Amino acid sequence: MTRYSIDPERHELIATWGTGEGDLATRIAALPAGTDTDALLRLARALTHLSEAAWRTYTHPASAAASQDPNTEGWRREQERGHFGAVADAIAKPNLPSGGATIVSYSHLLESAHQTGRSLHELADTALTEAVLGEAATELAAVENAELGDLTDRAQQAVLLSREDASPVQVAAANRFLEQDPFGPAELFSAVDPTAAAVAAAHWLAAAAEVTADASGHDAVDVVQEADNIEALPHETPTLVLGLIDAGATPYEAVTDLVRHALRITDGLLPDPDALREQLDDLEETLADYGDDAPGLADVELRLTPLDPKRPARDLLEDLLTGIHACWLLHTEYDDLNDEDDDTSAEVWTDEQVEQHQRRSRKRFAQLVR
Repeated sequence: MTRYSIDPERHELIATWGTGEGDLATRIAALPAGTDTDALLRLARALTHLSEAAWRTYTHPASAAASQDPNTEGWRREQERGHFGAVADAIAKPNLPSGGATIVSYSHLLESAHQTGRSLHELADTALTEAVLGEAATELAAVENAELGDLTDRAQQAVLLSREDASPVQVAAANRFLEQDPFGPAELFSAVDPTAAAVAAAHWLAAAAEVTADASGHDAVDVVQEADNIEALPHETPTLVLGLIDAGATPYEAVTDLVRHALRITDGLLPDPDALREQLDDLEETLADYGDDAPGLADVELRLTPLDPKRPARDLLEDLLTGIHACWLLHTEYDDLNDEDDDTSAEVWTDEQVEQHQRRSRKRFAQLVR
């Protein structure tokens, strides 16, 4: 989301947002000299809340909910997204206190817009109001562009967000990047929505696992875990995704289900109590096997999601790309390319020879995966 702040030295309202490679900033408006700082900070806070509410309609789209029937979660999300057209009016004509009370909207988006309008009403500066209305329009347009798969300009901040759904346009863009480099080019983190990038990466991981299984004789689901014997790797999540795909899930289903689950945890909800009960039962059985020396259940920490709940989609993308790297590691142990090199013993290879061999090996593996 975009964050808004006050520069007290230059008397400016500033907007900043992330791009995946760093943060950008722009001046929204000059501020009236001598204006109360607390009033300006309230305006900046309200605008930040407005951006947060707008981008939540992107990360939590109605299409990702189980139902759009009246009064369901999907219906509420659709209603919230539909309020975009009323934001400008709420800023320009906010609900003001009357008789000691203020009407508060059920919509987080509209209430943030009313709070912004009340701050502007307090400041009573026409030029500032016009600038803020223009800024709100820019921010909402960025969300709309991101929904269409266009992550340019202000919409680029979507690369830092975890979305419950994946745009086909963004999945296709990520797939093109992986076609160029199956190990994952840097553009996956700066130009593509991370959930969509993870969907594409899961597809390429499945292909990499198949190639590695053919060469090594190991089951495709187990190849990343086997590679952990060569190099320490975060193998749990890639192995989980491979298992889901092997069981019949599509890469889209495997990725979006994991991201959606993690986002529910982030929101303070427990989306699958039955699964947690099974985890606890398994943990109790494991502790019982240790006998009297086993720690108590209260002394053991249990992860509610395999992903980082603060950045689940990007965390998943990183793990899936690591999984592709792991497949290459194991593949090199069985690849005939080793026999095609010169007869020089590996123990006396120079650094340059090692790097040359690895480049050839990665190139060969990438072609097989393609």
